[in-house]
Amino acid sequence: MALSIGAVAPDFIVKDTQGNTVKLADYAGKTVVLYFYPKDDTPGCTKEACSFRDNYAQYTTKGITVFGVSMDDEASHQAFTAKFTLPFPLLADVDGAIVTAYDVAGDRNGVKYAKRVTYVIESGKIAQVYETVNTETHASDILAAIG
Repeated sequence: MALSIGAVAPDFIVKDTQGNTVKLADYAGKTVVLYFYPKDDTPGCTKEACSFRDNYAQYTTKGITVFGVSMDDEASHQAFTAKFTLPFPLLADVDGAIVTAYDVAGDRNGVKYAKRVTYVIESGKIAQVYETVNTETHASDILAAIG
């Protein structure tokens, strides 16, 4: 069960694609799209990432920060980012701390992964939750909902 709308978004400190430290607290007062996905460079995850890539200019125009989160490491994120020219950071949640805090942890045959769930965070609170995602149109669906 995902976090509820109105809940305080759990803070985190993690490394991004380039090894930079990212803290959610640094985005206080801003809108953040935090999308969780199972695995770099898999068919559905690639469609979803490319959806955000293709709509990224609209996100930046609206002042919205986009982060993709999976349990893959920085090297995997770097390869995925380079292969598909992703313009936004991917967060390397290798220990699953963010996945657990946001209640999106999955387990398949003993292999842990992030379930495909997206949170829109506004001023530090959960504003929208997407638990059902069309990977090809997800980014534009969120933009339409935000207005």
